[in-house]
Amino acid sequence: MPTFESVREKIESRYGTAIGAEELAAETEEGRAVEEQFEARQRAAAERLAQIRESMRTDD
Repeated sequence: MPTFESVREKIESRYGTAIGAEELAAETEEGRAVEEQFEARQRAAAERLAQIRESMRTDD
């Protein structure tokens, strides 16, 4: 039976690994390109949502 402390250590280790991998990915050219694509999609989604909301206001 795992102890609370061993489970905590495992979680903290995985969290540290994930944070490190994220930092390394952000430093690569490919990682930056993916981040730029994500941001562009987020902006496009926000613009589309604004259009939909505006069309709902004018339809009333």
